[in-house]
Amino acid sequence: MLGGKNILLGITGGIAAYKTTFLVRLLIKAGANVKVVLTESASSFVSPLTLATLSKNAVLSSFVDEENGSVSWNNHVELGLWADIVLIAPATANTLSKMANGTCDNLLMATYLSAKCPVYFAPAMDLDMYKHPSTTAIFKKLLSFGNIMIPATSGELASGLIGEGRMAEPEDIVDFLMDDMAKGLPLNGKKVLITAGPTYEAIDPVRFIGNHSSGLMGYELAKNAANLGAQVFLVSGPSHLTVQHSHIELIKVTSANEMYKATVALYPDMDIVICAAAVADYRPKLVADQKIKKASDEFTITLVKNKDILFSLGEMKKAQFLVGFALETENEVDNAIGKLKRKNLDAIVLNSLNDSGAGFGKLTNKISFIDKNLDIKTFELKTKAEVALDILNEIKNRIHA
Repeated sequence: MLGGKNILLGITGGIAAYKTTFLVRLLIKAGANVKVVLTESASSFVSPLTLATLSKNAVLSSFVDEENGSVSWNNHVELGLWADIVLIAPATANTLSKMANGTCDNLLMATYLSAKCPVYFAPAMDLDMYKHPSTTAIFKKLLSFGNIMIPATSGELASGLIGEGRMAEPEDIVDFLMDDMAKGLPLNGKKVLITAGPTYEAIDPVRFIGNHSSGLMGYELAKNAANLGAQVFLVSGPSHLTVQHSHIELIKVTSANEMYKATVALYPDMDIVICAAAVADYRPKLVADQKIKKASDEFTITLVKNKDILFSLGEMKKAQFLVGFALETENEVDNAIGKLKRKNLDAIVLNSLNDSGAGFGKLTNKISFIDKNLDIKTFELKTKAEVALDILNEIKNRIHA
C-alpha cells in the first residue's frame, strides 16, 4: 500500500527521535521513497548520516547548504509538492505549536505549510505536557486543518514518569498509515480468502505427488487485494514465495486435506473467495512410514480422491462471491462454463496451456473472466501482477453493481 509513495519524514528534537531509524527502515521496506527533514535540535538525538544511509537520500535541515565553496537552496515548495505523505514523528510540543499557529522558522515548517498532501503527526512529550490544556487545544486545531494524529501511547517516559505521551512504535506508525490509507479504497472492510500454490501429497517421508505451480498468481492476487484495502487471508501450499503486508495473514499448508480444513474454517466470515491454488485431485491411499526402497522394476500406488475444495465451498455458499480457476487444454470455454455451473461459482478465471506465456511457472498469464451470467471478458497477455488487478477489478465491479 505504501509501494511507490513519496514520504517526507519530519523529525523534531525529542528523545523519541532515536526510533526514526527503525521507522525509515520500515517505510523503505514497505516500498516507499523517503526523504528526511531534521529540525536543528533533532540532530542531537539521531544521526543525519544514519538516516541518509537508510533512506538513500540526503538529509535536509536548513534552507541553504554550503559545501566545498558552493551554495545550494533546499526548495521547500518542491519538497511539499514531491510528498504524497508528510509524516512528522516525533512531533514535539514546540513543533506542534508552530504547526497550529503557522510559525515558519525552519525548513520543516516551511515544507509543512507548502504541502498539498495528507499530513500525519505522531506526538511525543512528557505526561503533563501531553495533558496540558494548551496541547489539547493544539491537537483540536490541527485536526480541524485536516491533519491526522497518530495517538501517543502509554508507557515509561524519558522523565521516569509512566503515562500517556510516548510516541507510537515505528511498526504501529506504519500500520496506522496503511489502515488510514485503506479507508477510501474499494475493498476496504472486505475480507478476502485466497488459495495459492500447489499441494504435496505424501507417498513416504521423502517423496510426494505434486505439480509445477509456483503460487505466483495467488500471491499477486493477495498483494493487490490488500493494496485495495481488503483484509486478506492467504492459504498457501508449498511455495518459495513470501509476502509481508499488514493486511495479509499467511496460512501455510502442505496437503489438499490441510488446505481444505483451513479454507473451510475461514470461509463463513469471508466476503470474497478466490481459489487460485492448483490442488491435487488425488492422494496416495496409504503413506509409508519409512522411505520406500527400490525393490522391483514396477511399483504401483493406489490413489484416492481428495475432497473438492471449490465444490464444497459452492455447496456452503451464502453471501460470498466465489471465484475459481480453470486451466484447460481443449474445449476451454465450454469446460470452464461447465465447472462454473457445476460448482456454483459466481465467476471463473480461464487460462489455457495452449496460450504462449500462460500456465505454471510463468511470470505472465492470459485469461478470460467468465461470470455466472456467462459474460466473458478476455484480456491480453500480461504480467501476473497486472492479471491479478484485472481479476480484482472485475470482481469489484460486480459486488458493487
